[in-house]
Amino acid sequence: MKKKYAAIFLFILVGQSHAGIRQYSADLKSSQWQLSTDSRLECTLAHQIPNYGQARFFSKANRKLNMEFELDMLLLPDNYSLAEVRSVAPKWRPGVGGRTLANMKLHKQFSPGLPQKVAWTMLSELEQGMNPTFYYNDWYSEQDKISVGLSTAKFKRAYKQFVSCVGNLLNYSLDDIAYTVLNFKFGSDKFTKASEKRMAMISEYLSLDPDLELVLIDAYTDSWGPRSINQRESNKRAKKIKDYFIKSGVDVARIESKGYGEKRHIASNDTALGRAKNRRVVIQMEKP
Repeated sequence: MKKKYAAIFLFILVGQSHAGIRQYSADLKSSQWQLSTDSRLECTLAHQIPNYGQARFFSKANRKLNMEFELDMLLLPDNYSLAEVRSVAPKWRPGVGGRTLANMKLHKQFSPGLPQKVAWTMLSELEQGMNPTFYYNDWYSEQDKISVGLSTAKFKRAYKQFVSCVGNLLNYSLDDIAYTVLNFKFGSDKFTKASEKRMAMISEYLSLDPDLELVLIDAYTDSWGPRSINQRESNKRAKKIKDYFIKSGVDVARIESKGYGEKRHIASNDTALGRAKNRRVVIQMEKP
């Protein structure tokens, strides 16, 4: 297999044509790179490949810097196979050698992709004027080979915008806050300092993500004092957070809130520490 690919690469690098190779790539005129998603939750750099599909690099809000690549084919493979990913010099850089970057699995059910390290390497190669190119056997014609190249034309400006977007992503994701327990000061609807910080994170995320399907707010108290007062206090706390979310732009129809008073303790009410744990609001967020 390596010998076959070596022959293919030789023909391409010297600019010759070969009847058994179908090449897909954007020329100087048709090449388009664009920042198709630009938010603090996700950044996507997209490149159209005429008559083939779209290449996408994307990064999402997370605790750690992340990056992925996806090749969205108009026609998915008919069977499982591998594509070799190579960095190839364009024709206007004769004598510059290429190199293999990775192998990419091709699946029947979904678009193939590459992980963080390879995705960053491909971006670096593009920035240096090289063309990341995918080579694989045509699954409908065993006599043919296919090459799919990413063009460097009009790349740098869009890439600069993409890098700026990635640098502005939130340093946490929905998974980090989807289930949150907030605690209150004794006899008050004011948060502890730790809960204030957590609430600020949730509010910021909600202001950026309109696709949340449901926000559940369940408020509880300790059993210190009359039961009726505790019930009113939990209702007050639940309403406070609900109003807070509405002001953040969350549709009221997607918010459910309820106060449970001194029910459902999670710790002993015989100690100050236990009562502090029981004075809580549990927030759960779900996406479709």
